[in-house]
Amino acid sequence: MIASTPGLMEAVRGRFAHVETCPFEGERIFFESAGGALRLKSVIETSAAYAGYPDNQGRDNPASGALMEAIARGKADMRLFLNAPGGQVFVGESGTEVLFRLVRTAALGAAEGGRMLGSTLEHPASVSAMTRWADVTGRELIRVAHDDASGTVTAEAYRQHLTPDLRVVSIVHTSPVTGMSVDVGAIVAEVRAVAPECFIIVDGIQHASHGAVDVAGIGADGYAVSPYKMFSRHGYGVGWASDRLSACPKEQILGGAAENWELGTRDAGAYATFSDVVAYLEWLGGQVSDADDRRALLEAAGHAIAEQEAMLMRGALSGVGNLPGLKDMPGVRLIGGEAVEGREGVVSLRVEGMESGALVSHLRDHGIRVHIRKNDHYCGNILGPLGLEDCVRVSLSHYNTEDELRRFLTVMKDVTGG
Repeated sequence: MIASTPGLMEAVRGRFAHVETCPFEGERIFFESAGGALRLKSVIETSAAYAGYPDNQGRDNPASGALMEAIARGKADMRLFLNAPGGQVFVGESGTEVLFRLVRTAALGAAEGGRMLGSTLEHPASVSAMTRWADVTGRELIRVAHDDASGTVTAEAYRQHLTPDLRVVSIVHTSPVTGMSVDVGAIVAEVRAVAPECFIIVDGIQHASHGAVDVAGIGADGYAVSPYKMFSRHGYGVGWASDRLSACPKEQILGGAAENWELGTRDAGAYATFSDVVAYLEWLGGQVSDADDRRALLEAAGHAIAEQEAMLMRGALSGVGNLPGLKDMPGVRLIGGEAVEGREGVVSLRVEGMESGALVSHLRDHGIRVHIRKNDHYCGNILGPLGLEDCVRVSLSHYNTEDELRRFLTVMKDVTGG
């Protein structure tokens, strides 16, 4: 575990910018990683360097060659991170835009007729894309109900709605509100057993920073991530599409490669900063394992990250030392249950008799950064069925410490009188 390896936590935190202080308000604990993780210092340096290069790709000069090398290396690192030996990896405007393109291409490329299927657990990025392209293609869109109590959706719930005429299915890997993960592989297997030609698109945006990603093992046709949630920066999204999805007609320059997903000149710095993330994960994997294969190092890093975050989640829910956990504090209502297993870095809550906005402000005044989520177009799918207008989301990552958690629980104990 990261925390139990001497010096490792300090080394991890040393690779990130603004770990303990905000440049605008001073010292603070960062429990808002689901809204955008801390940035690697290497990412910041790389971004600045590539933003300054005036040269373009595809020219006959060393600078252009270096940009092309960075893009090729970035794409190779994306494949390595995703474990995607086949298909195409590409950079888009954002994770949301990538999801829209994957869903649109699947909906227009699938056989005519049939139905589309998603779930009520999903983020509006995929829900909106599925709704839009079901409407355009004249297909019925069915949404599998998630379980309010557990904060997730199961393969069994999907199974009840599977029919051979399914054309596109969407799955969220982890909910950004409940923090609960989904057994994507099991759902994909269920879908393939009934509708083998169906295109399956996975929203991995919340999951990607909390453990290893394995698109080859999942068996879907599309996967999307947002690098700003996985230690990189804003301004781009990363997508993967299977060979058969890439073969479908899509927007592209006439005469270009048929499998190409990218339009126009992409930012070489986006690829380079993704390589920075992969390099960090390789380093971390080397600190917690004896692996020497690059993919094995990434898997070791993913396991260590998941283990560290499970320890933090266990402490947040059940307590640390003599401090009670959230589940034992009077008046605290947890969104999506009390389970640690399957929870990836997020716990959302309400305190009886206290407005969520007031709790966010109170925690901020005590140097703890969290975020309010409201019953709106972003989170109404989770909060609406519970009859809640808002909640407070506390989102951690592997760079957070037990001491930071202890400080959070101390403030919450005072708030609740627990």
